[in-house]
Amino acid sequence: MSAADPVPTTYRVAMSVCSPIVRQWGRLEVGGLEALPPSGPALIALNHDSYWDPVSVGVAALGVRPIRALAKSSMWKIHGLDRVLDGMGQIPIDRGAKDEAAMSRAIEELRAGACIGVFPEGTRSLGRVLRPRSGIGRLARAVPEAEIVCCAVTGTVDVPRFPKRPRIRVDFFRPAGGGLADGEELAAFSARLLAEVRDRAPIAHAGRKPGPPPE
Repeated sequence: MSAADPVPTTYRVAMSVCSPIVRQWGRLEVGGLEALPPSGPALIALNHDSYWDPVSVGVAALGVRPIRALAKSSMWKIHGLDRVLDGMGQIPIDRGAKDEAAMSRAIEELRAGACIGVFPEGTRSLGRVLRPRSGIGRLARAVPEAEIVCCAVTGTVDVPRFPKRPRIRVDFFRPAGGGLADGEELAAFSARLLAEVRDRAPIAHAGRKPGPPPE
């Protein structure tokens, strides 16, 4: 574990609490951990179908390094959860506006050697095809030394469908097209990463019952 990217105590405790659900009940399978750099600035693009996606990715990567997420600021309005998220080093972002403060903090932490997870879709899919946001492109352009990693998460939508047991899989891999290319539009970069992730993790509807097919 890099000294520049230590695991916050709150992060380790939260992942340890969630680990039995994800690893044992969720029968977690992890692939491609070698694609996740153990130190230095890194950006992870991942799909978002369930609230269990960031938790599952965090548990999967815990032996390598912590992953700080750009998470919607409304989660900080939940009493008690705000302190947990702060202790874990998560970054609140207002997804309905250009949150320059959140982006500036993410850039600062990236330059300091952090690994930051970004949902190109901006929110849970809820069975829909969503337009990718350009935030990950902005971060990649601001910190060109950051390594780009894709992460496909499947099976998390089944976590609340008790007594059905989920089968969670987290796959890390490097994008076939590489990082942000010279002259590449930020939106196109985000769309490219999301397309590669969604090729491995098709849109799924979370909840007690499967939802309608994607639009």
